[in-house]
Amino acid sequence: MSNDDENLYRGDTPAGPPPGDRTGYGPRYEQQHGQSQYGQPPYGQRQYGPPPGYGPPPGYPPAYGRPTNTMAILALVMAFVFAPVGLVLGVIARRQIRETGEEGNGLALAGIIVGGIVTALFVLMFVLMIASFAALRSGSFGP
Repeated sequence: MSNDDENLYRGDTPAGPPPGDRTGYGPRYEQQHGQSQYGQPPYGQRQYGPPPGYGPPPGYPPAYGRPTNTMAILALVMAFVFAPVGLVLGVIARRQIRETGEEGNGLALAGIIVGGIVTALFVLMFVLMIASFAALRSGSFGP
């Protein structure tokens, strides 16, 4: 009693159509033709990237994104750590971005805005402290 399936290794598919699959649109059809009846690739064969026909023309290298300016990243970080430095680094980064065409213009602008606001608050606080100490020394507060 010999069976064609006896000599198959585990994972091999048996020869011939599976029983009950007479339409040609079952799993075996998907394996042979690489797509399901719903127009999607079968499980495990997902294709990533742009659809065919998109991307750089043949013979050209693939397009890469522009790098982000390091000074712009530092400007935003330093705006929270030491605001005047963030303000200065933001101005320098915007100038560099204009010349080199790098990314990070928004980061540099945020560093300028946050650094400027925090620096202005510290200057205002410092002026108010000096004015209050001067008023205390002259005796204009109290009876």
